[in-house]
Amino acid sequence: TQSTWGMLRHFLVTCATSLLSQYTSRRMVRIQPFKAFRPRPDIAKDIASPPYDVLDTEEARTMAGDNQFSFLHVNKPEIDLAKEVDIYDEAVYQKGCDNLKKFVGNGWLVRDSEPSLYVYAQKMGEHRQFGIMAGASVQEYENNLIKKHELTRKKKEEDRTKLTYMQNANIGPVFLTYRSSSKIDGIVSRVVSSKAPEHDFTADDGVQHTVWVVPSSETAALVECFQEIPCSYIADGHHRAASAYNVGKMKRAEAEKAGAAVTGEEEFNFFMACFFPHDQLRIMDYNRLVKDLNGFTAEQFLDKVREKFDVSAVGAEQDPKPAQRRQFSMYLGSTWYRLVAKEGSYDNQDPVKSLDVEILTNNILAPLLNIGDLRTDDRIDFVGGIRGLRELQSRCDVDGWAVAFALYPVSLEELMSIADAGEIMPPKSTWFEPKLRSGVLVRIMD
Repeated sequence: TQSTWGMLRHFLVTCATSLLSQYTSRRMVRIQPFKAFRPRPDIAKDIASPPYDVLDTEEARTMAGDNQFSFLHVNKPEIDLAKEVDIYDEAVYQKGCDNLKKFVGNGWLVRDSEPSLYVYAQKMGEHRQFGIMAGASVQEYENNLIKKHELTRKKKEEDRTKLTYMQNANIGPVFLTYRSSSKIDGIVSRVVSSKAPEHDFTADDGVQHTVWVVPSSETAALVECFQEIPCSYIADGHHRAASAYNVGKMKRAEAEKAGAAVTGEEEFNFFMACFFPHDQLRIMDYNRLVKDLNGFTAEQFLDKVREKFDVSAVGAEQDPKPAQRRQFSMYLGSTWYRLVAKEGSYDNQDPVKSLDVEILTNNILAPLLNIGDLRTDDRIDFVGGIRGLRELQSRCDVDGWAVAFALYPVSLEELMSIADAGEIMPPKSTWFEPKLRSGVLVRIMD
């Protein structure tokens, strides 16, 4: 009878879910091959674009210009609408859906015939890093086997969730890292030395991007090697990961409502990610600018800073860039100062409070400059280290900002330790370079 069948189906789904849970916890990091949509080789460079969250709308509109192939039409579709259209308007998401269909329909993105893993290499100057592009598990995200170190902002999370749901696709990879494995490194080395890449181009910013399809003969070995990795960490892309998780939950609910038996193998239970070994990644400094001195004169402010820091002027012939942890550089009144945090100004036993970004916030930004929420206070701005310290000087000397602070970069070990402890890093703590390009690989769900 229908009732009996319903009970049996519920029993089977429960068993499958239980087995999957045991399987996932036993295997730890699980990666899934997928059939990527990849650019036609002759237009790969024209398609590949920066990730959506490093450009505002006007910067994206300018960058795309008259390049009809730019993937910014897909990941920032508001650039194709009138300027007065709100970036969260439903028309924006519909345009993103239409543009993705256009890229596929025009043959600009072509789907691979077989599910595969991919090696994605980036070269920036002398620095090179090799990642594995694969499907990452929604369940592992939920179970915190994909560990987070940042909070997400509701509006941004809702935005990416809507776009992902309407496009039914992962259009930009989540940037994950894991504690390096010599076995995985060995397989990657064999892949890149044994065959020609499918894509190899240098973007306008000078970063080289190279992609290989992992041969089927190496796929199983890679999957097995990742089973030995206890967990992965989000390096960059917390909003993309959260939105993929949200869409996975939505589609799971829809499938169950329709009476389908959800096994965990469905495409919506995975999202596109690029896994990089931790010892190949580079975190750059993420620096701060403040508009005013909160009523202090420059000399009064310096006196207050000296209460918690040893302060010395940096000579014209010296490099003002901080050379180690607990060391900061401050640009004030056209002069660089070296600040060294005094003992007792931070809790060395706390993995978060001992971070340089937190030392700066707790001793200067909050108590002296009255900076409240770093995410929302418009008196503070943040500058990625890729722009250099001259950008900080220019913003002060030309644009009128009162003071700038340069920090020593957070380390991968610090990031992973904080994530392992279940703690959250302060906002704007890490700046990874090079950035993964969007449009190099796209995962569209059937």
